[in-house]
Amino acid sequence: MPRAIVLNPADNVATLLGAGRAGEALELEGEGSGKLVLLQDVPFGHKVCITDTAPGATILKYGQVIGRASQAIRPGEHMHVHNIESSRARGDLNKG
Repeated sequence: MPRAIVLNPADNVATLLGAGRAGEALELEGEGSGKLVLLQDVPFGHKVCITDTAPGATILKYGQVIGRASQAIRPGEHMHVHNIESSRARGDLNKG
């Protein structure tokens, strides 16, 4: 069974500790616990959604804002550049 870690109770993502395949049960560890079913294949080290996330919602990893959802994301979905707009290292957003 693949595992993922949640390091802050406010996080809405978990980081996979090994690759997971669609349909597999994923065990959450750390500040999150329980299981959810992966809806897509998720590579090692990538993020998976652990709570229903609305478009425009803040994405929290390790208690830090890492971006905003660019679309609705369901628990068990892979979270990456296809559905998260990053708020880090965005030189195009710098004023001045």
